Parts: sequence; C-alpha cells; structure tokens
Amino acid sequence: MFDNLTGRLETFVRNLRGQGKLSETNVKDTLREVRRILLEADVSLKAAKAFVRDVQEKSLGHEVLKSVTPGQQMVKIIHDELVSFLGGASEPIRFGKSPSPILVVGLNGAGKTTTSAKLAAHLRKRGRKPLLVAADTFRPAAIDQLETLGRQIDIPVFSGDRKNALKTVADSRDYARELSLDCLIIDSAGRMAVNDELMNQLQEMQDAIKPPETLLVVDGMTGQDAVRSANAFLERIELTGLVMTKLDGDSRGGAALSIRWVTGKPIKFIGVGEKTNDFEQFHPDRMAGRILGLGDVVSFVEKAQEAVDIESAQKMADKLAKQQFTFDDFREQLHQLKNMGPLESVLGMIPGMKSIKGLQVDENQFVVVESIIDSMTPAEREVPKIINGSRRRRIAQGCGRSVQDVNRLLNQFEQMQKMIKRFGKKGPKFPGGFPGMPGF
Repeated sequence: MFDNLTGRLETFVRNLRGQGKLSETNVKDTLREVRRILLEADVSLKAAKAFVRDVQEKSLGHEVLKSVTPGQQMVKIIHDELVSFLGGASEPIRFGKSPSPILVVGLNGAGKTTTSAKLAAHLRKRGRKPLLVAADTFRPAAIDQLETLGRQIDIPVFSGDRKNALKTVADSRDYARELSLDCLIIDSAGRMAVNDELMNQLQEMQDAIKPPETLLVVDGMTGQDAVRSANAFLERIELTGLVMTKLDGDSRGGAALSIRWVTGKPIKFIGVGEKTNDFEQFHPDRMAGRILGLGDVVSFVEKAQEAVDIESAQKMADKLAKQQFTFDDFREQLHQLKNMGPLESVLGMIPGMKSIKGLQVDENQFVVVESIIDSMTPAEREVPKIINGSRRRRIAQGCGRSVQDVNRLLNQFEQMQKMIKRFGKKGPKFPGGFPGMPGF
C-alpha cells in the first residue's frame, strides 16, 4: 500500500530527523520537496498546495522543544498535518432502528459487490447480524456474485424481486426481522459511468429507506478519477462516507490522500486485498504513521488478535517450551499468518520493516512450502530427521517441486528448531517469526 509514496517520504523523514537546525529557508526547501513527492503520488495540485501551506504556517511559528531536535519536531508537524488531512479521527458506522440499512453505491468495477460482502463479514465480527441485499437489478451477474460470496462467508443474502430494486429493498426488511437480523447491507445498482438513470434510482432508494449510512465505493487505483467520480455522486445524492478499494495494488496512493480533503467526506473503510478479511476500518492517525514509514503497531496487534486462536496459541507455547515444534505446527502457524491479510501490508505496520534492504515478500512461496509439507507422511512431519535421500525425492515428486526446494525447507526448519532451543522457555510468542521464509 502506497509503496512509492511511503518509500519517498520515509527516506525524506529519515534525513529530516538529522537536521540540527531549521531556518525559514530550509523549511521552505523541505516543504518544496514534500510537495513534489505528493504530486508524484498523484495527489491533486490544490490538495498538495493546501497541505504544504498548513505545514509551513505551523512550523515557522513553532517553538522547538528541548527534548527533540528541530528536524524531529518538523516530522511531528508533518505527521499531525497528515492526520488532519486524512480526516483527523476515524468515524464508525452509524446505525438506526433495526434492521438498520447501509446503502452501498458506486460505479461498476470499483468492487462494490465484493465490498458489501467484506463489510458484512466485518460487522459480524463486531457482534452485528447482517443481511446482504442484492439490489443491483441492472447487472444480474452482481446478484449471483453476491449470493456466492454470501455462501462463502455464511451470511444470508436476499435477492427478492430481481427486476425491481425498490421492492427488493422493502421486502428485505421483513425478511431480516423474520431472521432476527439487525442490519441490511444493500448492494445497489452501478454503471460504467455516472448518469441520470443511476442517480435517479439511487435518489429514489435513499428517499424510500432513509439509510443512516450511504457509502460510496471508489477504486483507489484510478487516482484522481476516483476523486472526480466521488464529486459526481455528491452532486446528486447524500453520502456519509467513502470506501477505498484495491489499495494493495495502488503504488502511488494520491487518491486516498486527496479524496477526504476534496470531498469533505470521511474514508470509513479500505480494501487491501481480494480476500474477505482484507478489509480495515480507516484510522487517519494509523494511516499517517504507515505512509511516513513509522508503522502501525495498534492495527498489527488487532490483526494478530483476530487471526490467532488463543487456545491453540497456548498449546503452541507449551510445545515451544518443550522443544516439540513439528512441521504440522509450522503449517498451522503459516495459516494463522496468512489470515492476518496480505503479508506486505502486515509488514508495513511494523516500524522500520519497509526500510530493510533485501526484504522480499512473495506469498506464493507459502503455497510451495505447504505443498512440500503436505507431501510428507505424518511420521515425517513429526520427526523430520528420518527424511533421507529417497524420502526427499519422493516428497519432491509428490508436490511437483525440486529436491533442492525440499532440501531448502528442511534446512530452514532445522535452523528454526535450533533458534527455538536458544529461546528455551522464552519461546517466540507470535506466529510468523520464521527465518528466511518470506524469500524462500
């Protein structure tokens, strides 16, 4: 997420911290570089100018604290202004009378239907009982897609009248009450571009259901086009928030930095991957830390808590203390690590990880590792020392990999076991600290 922007700003921040003295001249030079970085990241010109102007006003009249260097204080001013630029504080979903409707709108291709399913899964984790409502009668495939997603995440889907979106939404309320569900997530119709037909239908739907939340889904990879489409929606319907998708593939990130400032509407959620759990509530302060390369430890811990089963973690800790770590345990740890979301995004939450030279993240290699482990017999997974030359060849043939791949994994596992012995009873408490695995 924001790889290019984060890399440039992180290098800039690192150099800035070393500044022993800041004058009006080098403040202006500093901010000229910040503006250039923002513009290259596809931040709108007006937004970039406003950001630099506000930082300059705050930095030139700022007293330097004795406990920090002027450079460090400048970094803090930039961080605080970036937080303000992104919205200041996170805004949670608002709910009305049960079943409370959440209207999801957007253009085709932005990820509206997938986002509806992700939002349902997110709210269920937080104690809500959602119903997905398939109201995109313009694109029948969207109804089928939503029903498929609903089955995958075990959340009910109401399709009702496939030709009348307003009737479908009205009937969905009675259906939700029958099932004791407390919120409706309505996947509304989309188009390839904003037009009167789409806006009229959305206006009618808003007037009929009066949703406490109307969320616009925008594609983060479209840059300033996302900002323009958001403004087009705002001219015709009432929006309460934004959801930005595909940020895992956006190397520049300018849309996310511009859209809050341009539209005045908060970003409430972001999509950071294709899986249902690759979905996060947007926190401006945490995102500012990630963009500046300062990490986001709070989100990292939250993801770990969601992904790791406490009971199995305790059993794993006991095994580590007794030095009984096996390939079955290793595979389970890989599953939990993958459940945290895209590995590159997870590493970006750890302060300093992005700046480590030579660190390569290839999640496809996890598939290779798991296929090798799956080709082993239960006895081999339990006691890897029995894997001789002939067994290695059989394992390689069974998973379609080379003997060298099998040897590499066995060597890495042996190194890991040695590391665990050094830890002794203070074994690693977090799954995923495996030497060499990301670049296997």
